[in-house]
Amino acid sequence: MSTSVATAPRTAISADPHAEGADYFEKRSLKKGSVSWVMLCGLGVAYAISGDFSGWNYGIAEGGWVGMLVAFIVMGAMYLFMSFGLAEMSTAMPTAGAGYAFARRAMGRVGGALTGFAILVDFTICPAAISLFIADYVHALGLFANVPSALIVAVFFIVFIALQIVGVGEALKVTFGITLVAVAALVIFAVGIAPSFSVAHLFDIAPSAGATELLPFGVAGVVSALPYGMWLFLGVEGVPLAAEESAEPSRDMPRGIIGAMALLFVTGAAALMLTTGGAGAAFTGTAAAPLVDTLNEVGSPLLATVVNYAGLAGLVASFFSTIYSASRQAFALSRAGYLPKFLSYTGERKTPFVALTVFGVIEFALAVGVANGSALLNMAVFAACVSYAMMNLSHILLRRNEPEMPRAFRAPCGVALTSISLVLSAVALVSTFFVDVVAAALTLAVLVVLMAYFFLYARYHLVGNAPDEEFAALAAAEAELA
Repeated sequence: MSTSVATAPRTAISADPHAEGADYFEKRSLKKGSVSWVMLCGLGVAYAISGDFSGWNYGIAEGGWVGMLVAFIVMGAMYLFMSFGLAEMSTAMPTAGAGYAFARRAMGRVGGALTGFAILVDFTICPAAISLFIADYVHALGLFANVPSALIVAVFFIVFIALQIVGVGEALKVTFGITLVAVAALVIFAVGIAPSFSVAHLFDIAPSAGATELLPFGVAGVVSALPYGMWLFLGVEGVPLAAEESAEPSRDMPRGIIGAMALLFVTGAAALMLTTGGAGAAFTGTAAAPLVDTLNEVGSPLLATVVNYAGLAGLVASFFSTIYSASRQAFALSRAGYLPKFLSYTGERKTPFVALTVFGVIEFALAVGVANGSALLNMAVFAACVSYAMMNLSHILLRRNEPEMPRAFRAPCGVALTSISLVLSAVALVSTFFVDVVAAALTLAVLVVLMAYFFLYARYHLVGNAPDEEFAALAAAEAELA
């Protein structure tokens, strides 16, 4: 996005009673050119890489190995097709608002608010959940045994938020390095488990009455496994949030997000196939740390220790990247007035230090207050599914209503694939109630509260010439002229 869009109000919109001057945007600007497409790809992998090390395997306990394989393929398709749409929209509207900005232009302020809040809730809950997994991992490794989990969580938040305040380029380089360690651990795991692989291990769960070995818990088990299929990709949709800090969004965004999806398909398939084939579906479906426990089960304790330490790197990478995304979504919503405007202040390093700090405190409070990582992740998945449905719908509407909008990248097959992703995201949303109805209901309540804030206060204090609002206003002006 050009500097003029981000920092200077356009004359055509300056009559808006809530328009702000150049000084407002100068205090709320990010550092452009800090992120390359390789860093974006690494960021996309970092979001989801922790899912390869834990969590996904409980889907086998729900639906058997084939049921989990179906969930992996179906949810993978949902993310891939959505990524095509996100890649297209982020080249047309490269702002930190990302999904919120896309929905704002396609569906107006109400649609934009709901989408933005859903993304924000998702990326606020995720680091809280992951921080608890990190504390558990640290204790499981025998490190700091006498240190309370809350203190370990606090240290991780302080260190990594401070690093992100220093600068986005530096922060993402650290994330990239940590992600490489996690990927190396997956390679080590694959080499270590390969001699123990057996196809028979994939089907060793005794089927329930009326079911088969392929689907030991029937079709209902497949539906219940769907949210666990998401864990292997959850968060990759956050890549477009880095659009304003990208060196060349029109080229970098499609390469970054689609490249990340390709790598996540490889790592997810390897974890699903090799872990289950190594120690068996029955064992894998209940393992707390599936990769590590599988190596121990087949008699490779040394490799298990190596993977265990590297698995911590995967959790840290996802923790780091979700903190980043929560701050960027909060920054964009605040800059436009959907959240209190002080949250979008940026410092001399052009990082949103207020949003990073405030949401870091919220995330820490969630972690300590709820103290249940799995429940928090189920809440995050519900919010994510809401945002997925809205972002897919945004792509469909923009293709239909604004076919001539400049796009440096166009999603293959038009709206056909994002339409499929829209349906799948709705199915995934429903499936969350099969897994944890309380978590889904609580997240829905949070979204209702945020939308109430929008209707009662925020909509009267929006910034009409914020970049995301300008994109929508200019589209409306062009439509009137046409």
